[in-house]
Formats: sequence, structure tokens, C-alpha cells
Amino acid sequence: MLCTLVQNGLMSEVATDRSSPTGSGATSPFVQLRREAWARLAYSTPMTVDEQTLAELRGKGDPTSLTDVVEVYLPLTRLISKYVEHTGDLYTASNKFLGLSVRRTPFVIGIAGSVAVGKSTTARLLRQLLADLPQHPRVSLVTTDGFLYPNDELERRGLLHRKGFPESYDRRALQRFVVDVKSGLPQVSAPVYSHLVYNILPDEKVVVEQPDILIVEGLNVLQPAGIRSDGTSGLALSDFFDFSVYVDAAVEDIRQWYIDRFLMLRQTAFRNPSSYFRRYAELTAEEAVEEATGIWSRINGPNLVNNIAPTRGRATAILRKGADHGVEWVRIRKL
Repeated sequence: MLCTLVQNGLMSEVATDRSSPTGSGATSPFVQLRREAWARLAYSTPMTVDEQTLAELRGKGDPTSLTDVVEVYLPLTRLISKYVEHTGDLYTASNKFLGLSVRRTPFVIGIAGSVAVGKSTTARLLRQLLADLPQHPRVSLVTTDGFLYPNDELERRGLLHRKGFPESYDRRALQRFVVDVKSGLPQVSAPVYSHLVYNILPDEKVVVEQPDILIVEGLNVLQPAGIRSDGTSGLALSDFFDFSVYVDAAVEDIRQWYIDRFLMLRQTAFRNPSSYFRRYAELTAEEAVEEATGIWSRINGPNLVNNIAPTRGRATAILRKGADHGVEWVRIRKL
């Protein structure tokens, strides 16, 4: 992959950042490209998203534009398609070497990042762009929200105030789901979470049927395996990923985006009579900012700093956003 960058004359435009342990200095496992250099890698990738489609794919309050799609997500799609292609070559060579004729397993992509950083938009855009490639792969998207414990179980465990933290998920069920899909089972189902009622919908399931590509999006998908009492560790969810993306930004910017989104939801979704957060719709603007700031300080901020951000260096690709929500540079793990 780095050879391709050299051939395109882009290595001279690689940005340097030796201040970070995962920066693009000489000892870093990543190469970093400024946005303008990254955007040039989009050539020959079909642009199939129009304004209407993008409006349907964007998260609430997300300002991602068609220019962002062209300059950021098309190059990412092109890179992932190369990983898919070469993983297929390895599959064919391995089957031939071992004398096997087993079915190729799905290519699994993990999308990680904070609340309000835009990872859901990233996941939905990639699903659309990958599915629209000339090969027309079957692409499925599952969010890890469905693997949160139901509210009554969280309450029983004393974790309702820590929803979104790693321990609030049924991690065994989530890993089993990905393993079953990766193993090629004909149908694998996942629970469905409703942000409106703030809980699992017990009578609903999403069914995945042997996709070519599976995208798994969530806060903690890059968490390493836990250490057992005997000092050993098991498998991590990310052990089954073929590619992963971390959507990154400064903590203070994400905090502001969270507050802005809370204020927007106060005028929209929170007004739904069925909303778990209906009580917030009656807050004044000043009260809403205070409430959102408190939630961020107690829950989302600590979860980001202590659990989510430390997994950034485990990603294949890091998309770093500026204060305007635009991606400013991209880091790609070296091969």
C-alpha cells in the first residue's frame, strides 16, 4: 500500500506528528496524509452518493458534505476495496496450498469512536459506497448498541448510569455474533436497540445473511481482550476484524458537538411522547446546556478518555476531524 503512495508522488506530502505515540514519525506504525494528499487517492472510485442519499445517511446534526464524501470517504472506500481484494487473493492461495475448498469468510470492518464524533455517519457512508463498487458486494451493518444489556439488567448490576461503558455490553454475545458471521453461518441475528425508548426492543432482531462485508460500528469495538485472574487473556472482538477505522477529534470539540446535538434533539426527538428523554424537551436552552454538560462530564467524557480513546492506536485507519467536523488528516497503519 505504501508503494502505491510513492508511485502517486504523495509520500513527500506526508505530515509529521512526533508529539503522539501513534504519530507519523520515523518510529510510528502509521503514515499520515493531509487531507489534500489523501483526496487525490479517490480517482477511479465511483461516486454514487447524491445530496438526497447523503441526507438519509447523515446522523442528526452531522454536517458531512458531498465534498467530504469525495475527498475523505471515496479514498477510504478505495483503500478498503484493495484490502478486500488482496484478502481474497490470500484466501485463494491458502485454499490451494492447504488443499481446501471452504467458502470465503466475510470481510469484517470495525468502526470506533466517541459519542457524537460521527462514526455512525462514517459507517453508513462506507456501507453505501462499498455496496456500490463495480463488484456489488453484499454489505451488512450492525451497531453494537443492540448488545447493550437491557435496562432492567443494567439496573440490577448497578450499571444504568454507565451505559456505553465496556461493562454495559454483553460482550460475549457480541463476539459470538461476529464469530458466527465470520464462520459463514447462513443466518445470524442480532438484537435491536432503540434510542427513542433508550432500551433493547425484545421482539425485534436484525438478521445478517452471509454478507461479503460486515461493518460493526460502536464505541468500544477496538477494546483489547481482558486479562483473566490467571494472567491469561482471551480473544478480543477486534481479532476478527480485517480492517478498522477510528473516528477521532479533540475532546473539547466532541464535547461541544454533543451539547449541540442535545440542543437539537430537545427540539425534535425529545418531543416525541414515546421518548425516554421526553422530560428534557421542556428545559430552557440554558437548562439544556447545563444538563448536557453534566451528562458529558459524568458519562461520555470519562468513557471517551478512559476507554475509547486509548484504543485509537489499534485501528487500521484514523480519521482526524477539526472543530468544523471536517476531516483534516488521515493515518493509515503501515504494512
